[in-house]
Amino acid sequence: MFENLSERLGASLRNLAGQGQLTEDNIRDTLREVRKALLEADVALPVVKDFTEQVKELALGQDVLASLNPEQAFVKIVHDQLVATMGEANVGLNLATRPPAILLMAGLQGAGKTTSVAKLARHLKERDKKKVMVVSADVYRPAAIEQLKTLAGEVGVEFFPSTADQDPVAIATDAVAEARRKFMDVLIVDTAGRLAVDEDMMAEIRRLHASLSPIETLFVVDAMTGQDAANTAAAFNDALPLTGVILTKADGDSRGGAALSVRAITGKPIKFIGVGEKTEALELFHPERIASRILGMGDVLSLVEEAERKLDKAKAEKIAKKLKKGKAMDFDDLKDQFQQMRNMGGMTSLLDKLPGMGGLSKMTEDPVAVKHFKHMEALIDSMTPDERRNPELIKGSRKRRIAQGAGLDIQELNRLLKQQKMMGKMMKKMKGKGMQQMMRGMGGMFGGGGQGGPGGGLPPGFPGM
Repeated sequence: MFENLSERLGASLRNLAGQGQLTEDNIRDTLREVRKALLEADVALPVVKDFTEQVKELALGQDVLASLNPEQAFVKIVHDQLVATMGEANVGLNLATRPPAILLMAGLQGAGKTTSVAKLARHLKERDKKKVMVVSADVYRPAAIEQLKTLAGEVGVEFFPSTADQDPVAIATDAVAEARRKFMDVLIVDTAGRLAVDEDMMAEIRRLHASLSPIETLFVVDAMTGQDAANTAAAFNDALPLTGVILTKADGDSRGGAALSVRAITGKPIKFIGVGEKTEALELFHPERIASRILGMGDVLSLVEEAERKLDKAKAEKIAKKLKKGKAMDFDDLKDQFQQMRNMGGMTSLLDKLPGMGGLSKMTEDPVAVKHFKHMEALIDSMTPDERRNPELIKGSRKRRIAQGAGLDIQELNRLLKQQKMMGKMMKKMKGKGMQQMMRGMGGMFGGGGQGGPGGGLPPGFPGM
C-alpha cells in the first residue's frame, strides 16, 4: 500500500542524512524532492502546496534548526504533517440514535460500494456486536440485489429483499420498518452508482436521504483513482451532507494520492479503508498509523489488534515456545502458519505493517514468489503426519512419493528441506535475541541470491513471524 510514495519520500528524506544541522538550503532541496514525491503520488496540487508550506515553516523553527539530529527532526515534522493532512485521529461511526441507526452508502459505479456494505456489516456485527440488516436500493445494475444477498449470507447479517421494478425510496422505507420490527441496531442502505456524477443520480440519492434522514452518509471511493477520488467526493459533498468516506482498494494503490487529498479537499474524515477483496479486509482509518506506514515506520498497533482478533493463540504460543528455545518449525507448524498468514491478509499485508519491512512486501507479490508458496503447500500436503513432524525422516523413496504426490520435481522438495534446515540453524543463532534481529536475519534470506529458492528464496518460517 502506497509503496511508490513511501519509496520516493524515503529517498528525499535520506538527503538529510549526515547533515550537521538543518539550514534553509538543505531544507529547500529536500522539500523540492518531497513536493515531487507528492505530485507523483497524484496528491492534489492545493494539498501539496499547503503541505510543503507547513513543513517548511515548522522546519525553519529555532528548535529544529538547533537539533542534534536534523534528519530525525525533519522526518517527525513530515510525519506530523501527513497526520494533520489526513485528519488527526480516527473518526468512528456515529450510532447514537434510536435504533435502527441508518447508514446510507453513496458512490460511483465500480468503486466497491456493495462489497463495502458487506464489509461494514461484518465489522459492526463482529467488532461492535450489533444486529445488522442490509438492503439494496440499486434497481439499475443487473444482479446488484442478488450480489448483496449473497454477501449478506456470507457475513451472517439480515438481508431485506427488493426487486428491480420497485422505487428505491419505497424499498428503503420498507426496510426501515422491517428493521424496527426485528429490533435491528443498524440498517445499511446500498444505493445505485453511476459511471460519472450526474443530476439524475444526485436527485435520486437526495430523495433517499430526505426520506431516511440517515445518521451516517458515507461516500465510497476507489483509492486507485488518486486525486480524482477527492474531487468526486467534493462533488457528492456539494449535493449531500456526507459524514465520512470509505476508501476502497487501498491495497492496490501504490501512490496514496486519494488518502492524502480526500480530507483536505472535502473536510470529511476517511473512516474506513478497504485493503482487499475479502469481507474481513476493512480497517479503521487511523491517520497516524497510515503516516507511519508511508514513512516506512510500520503499523505495529494495527498488526497487534489484527493478531488478537484472527490468530489461533494456542498454535501461536506453541510456535513461540519453539522459537524461544532456538528450534525450527516443523512442517505441521509451517502449514498452520500459512493458514494464520492468510487470516491476517497474507504476507504482503503483514510485512506492510512491520517497521522497516515494507520494501520486502513487494517480493511477496512477485509471481515467482507466489508460485513458490503454492509449491511449498503442495509438498507439505503430500507428506504424512509423521513426516511433517519429523522432517529428518524424509529420504529416498519418501522423497519420490512426496514429490510425485505434489506433482513436482524432487529438486523442489530438496530445496524446501534445505530451507527448513537453514531455519533451524538460524533459530539457534537467534536464540534469546529480539524480534527485530530475527526479522532482519530472515530479511537477508530474501535476498540470498537464489540459494533458498526462486527469487532469492522465501524461508518456510517467515510467515510465522
